[in-house]
Amino acid sequence: MFNNNKILVVIPARSSSGKIPRKNLRLLGNKPLISYSIRTARNSQYVDDIVVATDDSEVALLSEKFGASVFRYSNDSEEPISIDALIYNAMIQKEKLALDEYDIVITLEPSAPLLETQTLDNAIEKFEDFAIDSVVTVVDDRHLNWGYDEENQRYFPLYIKRVERDLLPKSFKETGSLLATRRSFVYENSRLGTNIDLIELSKKESINIVDNEDLLVAENYLQKKRIAIVVDANDEMGTRNLDRCLSIASKLFFHDILFLIEESRQLGINILNKYKYPFHVYDGEDELFEKLKQFSPHIVVNDILDTSSDYILKLKNEGYFVVNFEDLGVGSEFADVVFDSLYEQDSSQKNIFTGYKYYILKEEFYFQPQKIITNEVNNVLIYFDRADSDNLTEKVLNSILATNFNGRINIILGLNYPDKEGFISKIEINPAIQVYTDTSNISEFMFKADIIFTSAGKPTYDVCSLGVPTICLSQDERELTHVFCGDVTGFINLGLGSNISQNEIMEQFVALVNNFEKRLEMNEKMLAVDLKNGFDNVYSVIKEEYRKFILNR
Repeated sequence: MFNNNKILVVIPARSSSGKIPRKNLRLLGNKPLISYSIRTARNSQYVDDIVVATDDSEVALLSEKFGASVFRYSNDSEEPISIDALIYNAMIQKEKLALDEYDIVITLEPSAPLLETQTLDNAIEKFEDFAIDSVVTVVDDRHLNWGYDEENQRYFPLYIKRVERDLLPKSFKETGSLLATRRSFVYENSRLGTNIDLIELSKKESINIVDNEDLLVAENYLQKKRIAIVVDANDEMGTRNLDRCLSIASKLFFHDILFLIEESRQLGINILNKYKYPFHVYDGEDELFEKLKQFSPHIVVNDILDTSSDYILKLKNEGYFVVNFEDLGVGSEFADVVFDSLYEQDSSQKNIFTGYKYYILKEEFYFQPQKIITNEVNNVLIYFDRADSDNLTEKVLNSILATNFNGRINIILGLNYPDKEGFISKIEINPAIQVYTDTSNISEFMFKADIIFTSAGKPTYDVCSLGVPTICLSQDERELTHVFCGDVTGFINLGLGSNISQNEIMEQFVALVNNFEKRLEMNEKMLAVDLKNGFDNVYSVIKEEYRKFILNR
C-alpha cells in the first residue's frame, strides 16, 4: 500500500516554548531537542518528506543540518498561529514545491524526543485499513477521578465504585506526540477525521518536554542501559556474590537488569525467585552467550570468581563492556574493569580497582546505628558464612562454653551448613544459646552483639560498618589473603581456622572480654573506615571507564 502513498511529516518548532526558553535548541543527551524528532522521521521506512515549521532562524539552520527541509513563517501578530494552521500551511508549501499532493500528513512534536520510529511506522500502517481517517498517540489514564461543584463548593467522585486501577474502564489521554491523518482531513482549523484509531504509548515514549523536570526524566531515559549480571551461588561459595549483585541491582533500578545463572545453581535460583528479579538460567557457555545475544546488553557484569581468558575475550568480541568482581583468574586481564574489595591485588593493571572502598554493603547495614561499647560482654554472635566445611562454628562454640561464659550466644548457620540438624542436636538445652538457620536481618544480630566470631571474608566489612569487636578465623587459603581483616582496621585475625586450637580461641576470647579498652580501640578503628560509599565508588569508576569505552569504539 505505502509504495503508492506519499507521506509527509511536519515538525512544528515554534520559538515560544513557555517554561523552557529556546526549548527546541536545548541539549538532551548532547544533541539539540529538535534533532530527535527529525531522526525518528528519517529512520522511518515509509516517510517521504520531513519539514520543520519554525519562526526561529537557529532552529531552521540546525534542522537542515540534521536532514529536514524547513518551512519558515513569521509570528508578528499578537495572536500566535494555531498548530492546525501551521501544519496546513507547511503542507501546502511542500505540495507546491513538489507539484503533487500527499496522502498522509503526520504531526510529530519535537517535545516528544523518545518516540520510537517503530511507533511512527505502526501509526502509518494503521492506514492500511481504509476506514481509518486519523491516528493519535495516547497513554492509559485510568484513575479514581474527582470533580468539583462550583455552585455548591464541594468535591464529588467521577466514578461509581472504588476498585483497583486495572479494573476501571479504559480511559486514555492524548500525549500530543503524534497525530497522523489523511490529507483530505487537513484544514487550517482541524487535522482530525471522523474514524480515529489510537496507539497507546509506554511511559518512556510518552515523555513530553514541558519543563526542566521533563528534560531530566528524558535525560535519564537516554542514559538507561541494559545490564546483564552473570552470577554464581552454590554450596561452596555461598551467596556473597549474589548478595552483592542484588544490592547493585537495587541501586540501578532505572536500568534494565537481567540476571543469568547456571541451571544447576538452585540456591541462587531460589533467591532470585524470592526477590522477583528477571533472570534466565543457562546450561553451558554456548547457551549463556545465546541468552546474552537475545538480551543484547550494553554491559556484562561477572560475579563468578575466577574467569578464563577465552570467556572474557569472547564477551569482548561481542562488543560488551565487561565488569568483573573478585576475579583472580587470567580473564581479569582482559575485562574492562575488575573490582576486588576482598582480596587486594598488588597489580599495575589499570583496569583493576582494589580495596575496601569498592565494597558494596547490603541495604540493611546503611540504616543500623554504630555500636556503642560497654564494659560488659553479654551477647556473642558466631557466624561463618558459606558451607563452613571445617565446622569452625562448633569449634568456636565449644571454646566459648569452656570459658564458662554466662551471656547469650547467638549462632547463625550459613545457608549451606552441611548438617544443621546434627549440629543443633549436639547442643544441650540452654536458653542462652540460640541457633538460627535462616535469617534475613543479619545486621540486627551483628549490632546487638558485643563480640563476634566470623570468617575473614565478606562479613568483616559488614561488621566493620557497625564497629563490633570481632575475632576472625579464615575458612580457606583464599581468605588468608584478605588484608583488610587485621589490626589496622580493628580486627583480631587468628589465621586459618582449621589450624587454630580450641585453647587459643579460649585465650583470645577471655582476653577480649576482660579488656574494655581493647574493645573500644577496635570499635574506633572500625568506625574510622568509610564503608558507606562503596556503590558510589564502583558506579563512578564504571561510568568513567564506560565513557572511555564508547569514545574508543
